[in-house]
Amino acid sequence: MRRYVFVAMICGLVATVALGSAGAAQVSRQSRLQQALDRFVASGFPGAVLVVRESGRTYRLASGISERPRRTPMRVGDRFRVGSVTKTFVATVILQLVAEGNLSLEDTVEERLPGLVPRGERITIRQLLGHTAGLFDYLNDAQVLQPYLAGNFGRVWRPRALVARAVAHKPLFPPGTRFQYCNTCYLLLGLIVEEASGRSLAAELDRRIVRPLRLRGTSLPSSPRIIGAHAHGYSKQLGSQTAQDVTAISPTVTWAAGGLVSTADDLGVFYRALLGGRLLRPDLLRAMETRVRISPLDEYGLGLWRTRGLALLTPAQRLRCSAFWGHNGDWVGYHADAFVTKDLSRQVVLLVNGDVEGQPGPAFAPLAQLAYCG
Repeated sequence: MRRYVFVAMICGLVATVALGSAGAAQVSRQSRLQQALDRFVASGFPGAVLVVRESGRTYRLASGISERPRRTPMRVGDRFRVGSVTKTFVATVILQLVAEGNLSLEDTVEERLPGLVPRGERITIRQLLGHTAGLFDYLNDAQVLQPYLAGNFGRVWRPRALVARAVAHKPLFPPGTRFQYCNTCYLLLGLIVEEASGRSLAAELDRRIVRPLRLRGTSLPSSPRIIGAHAHGYSKQLGSQTAQDVTAISPTVTWAAGGLVSTADDLGVFYRALLGGRLLRPDLLRAMETRVRISPLDEYGLGLWRTRGLALLTPAQRLRCSAFWGHNGDWVGYHADAFVTKDLSRQVVLLVNGDVEGQPGPAFAPLAQLAYCG
């Protein structure tokens, strides 16, 4: 009898030591991630949120501030403008409409939006999704951003007016001949969603993705106001010497190309559901994942990006682990990265309330390697 008690005591001690070691490792991992995130924020950003999922564990971290005048600490659940991450959401809705027989990937712009785009009969929905349509990017038209540069943050743009600005410029190349990132393409896809469904794009996103996945912090607002706790965006891009609060820029200027508001946890849920096959039938998910090479580190499918460089790492800094799938997003005063491995075993979401594109700073690469590759 005593022998069995003794054996049980030894087994219990071994289990306690093992659990203690695992717990210590988890604390150490979280501490290292927090230190790297703090260094990244200290390198020149107001604040950031980082969520890392791996080996059955989730690390949720925040650093810096969400609003400067009040010195409000950043919170993990804060909402952010997530820019072009919107494109994966829109592409998913388009492919759901294809599954229902309301659209075909080979439908042309002219068939769906008659008279809106010159020679639209040559441009297919597939080309819009994959950025191979050859259309001029409306954000490169000086008149589009001029109101915001002049301080009129509330300027409202209608999608068709923005498309008109784009098609006033010559096409960049014949449709289907090469890749060129195309915000205009996603405005057209948003309009096609509305034409095919008879409902607004915001309503379709809510009905098809937000509510089924219970994404409580995600929406496509038409008003500059972000409902709920959110991070204010800060930027020097509009001509000021110091970073100004640009949170209130009208989201109508990006709409289907980049107007989404979300949280780190919501984006994590969305990309796991998408890559896990919960939102699209298998053949359409394969179509979404069918990609073209766009750089030494990057390939792009239909609203979905496969990367080992996150558009911010040089070839020499490339992620030392596997490639990740998802999307990033940059808008004035905000940056978002939302990526997951194909087998869903590792996922990273980073949200920043400052300008990162082109100037991530030396602290970004160490943070990325640690977060993505462990």
